Amino acid sequence: MATRRDPMGMGLAVLNRIASSSALDRLGLRKPAERAVYEGAKGGFRVAGATSRAFRSVAGGGSPQRLARTADSGVFDLEPTEDQAMIVGVVKEFAAEVLRPGAAEAEASNDTPKEVLAQTGEFGLTLLNIPESLGGLSEDRSAVTGALVAEALAEGDMGQAVACLAPAAVATAISLWGSAAQQQTYLPAFGGDDVPPSALAIAEPRVLFDPFELHTTAVGNADGYVLNGVKSGVVRGHEAELFVVAVDLQGRGPTLVLVESSTPGVAIEADPSMGLRAAGLTRLVLQDVQVRADAILGEGAADDYRECIRLSRLAWASLALGTGRAVLDYVSDYVKTRSAFGEPIAHRQAVAFMVANIAIELEGMRLVTLKAASRAEQGLDFSREVALARRLAGEYGMKIGTDGVQLLGGHGFVKEHPVERWYRDLRAVGLMEGAVLI
Repeated sequence: MATRRDPMGMGLAVLNRIASSSALDRLGLRKPAERAVYEGAKGGFRVAGATSRAFRSVAGGGSPQRLARTADSGVFDLEPTEDQAMIVGVVKEFAAEVLRPGAAEAEASNDTPKEVLAQTGEFGLTLLNIPESLGGLSEDRSAVTGALVAEALAEGDMGQAVACLAPAAVATAISLWGSAAQQQTYLPAFGGDDVPPSALAIAEPRVLFDPFELHTTAVGNADGYVLNGVKSGVVRGHEAELFVVAVDLQGRGPTLVLVESSTPGVAIEADPSMGLRAAGLTRLVLQDVQVRADAILGEGAADDYRECIRLSRLAWASLALGTGRAVLDYVSDYVKTRSAFGEPIAHRQAVAFMVANIAIELEGMRLVTLKAASRAEQGLDFSREVALARRLAGEYGMKIGTDGVQLLGGHGFVKEHPVERWYRDLRAVGLMEGAVLI
């Protein structure tokens, strides 16, 4: 993994935000956060700036601010940097102490609690891919860090992880592909503690949906473009203030468009799902929605849209890693304590081999996912690696969920144990498009 060029470290900037948050006391994370900051303080501090929300349109030209690509060190190293280890350590504490205990309640309510979302905003999750000059924490691309954070969150609960990462997906899209005016209009809102609920809407409610064959359209007129269509799997659309929507631009191909929720013709419908219920999935209905010509994200380049799809699939693969790890840890303990015929079932060879296979499959998934993330942040072609990551995450993620249920026997089918929820969440990995982005 490439090392940041900034010697102060992005990790300390994130941890400083965490340590100054009053929500740490409410969530019981004060001590681990202070411990991490103390250890990291030896290398210095950098305080991230906070700005208040204001979707006031900013006109003007100039060049957009882009994150630099990380340099290729020439060394194949999967050991996280100190910055990454510090960030992931605190996120794991948060996932274990907050997301995991609240998962059942969040699923029952089909939403993630606002205090949980507020805390992730204070952590600075939306800032990982925003340039420092625009109120973010980065100078370089941080796809590997994003993958590690998504994995850590999903180890607590995938549904809540998706809800927490949804605003970051929009901030990342604007940072990577938005124009200078779009960046200055929207990104300052993501630098404050009150992060605007936002969603990346790509999927459509169609059989065999292809993100490169969209039915949601944008047709030009004298005032800009008129949008029509329906998007599915939109995270917390009932509260979202800003959407990045994939549309077919006048029959020329897929393009990303910025749509504010207050725009006439925007409507939200319920979209009940098998899994990811804590993500509060909805449908976004666009009926004769008029947007200005400058609502097209950046230059509307086809390469930008392709990269968006790849980075989204990379994020889903990372989420699968975290949930798969949760399954492995849970069943490993279960088979050692569950006895049958006078001995733990872990002593049965068939059971032991099934658990071992889960561990092997996770290692393969993780290797190709991190390789894809590493190439992405270096600006190298990562299309092959992300295709492999999606294939493995979709296939083995589902198998891990199935094996987890099987290893628990009858207990795997009831809500007393969380494995049945993880099974349903993992089923989404090979199907979902958009929603998250790293």
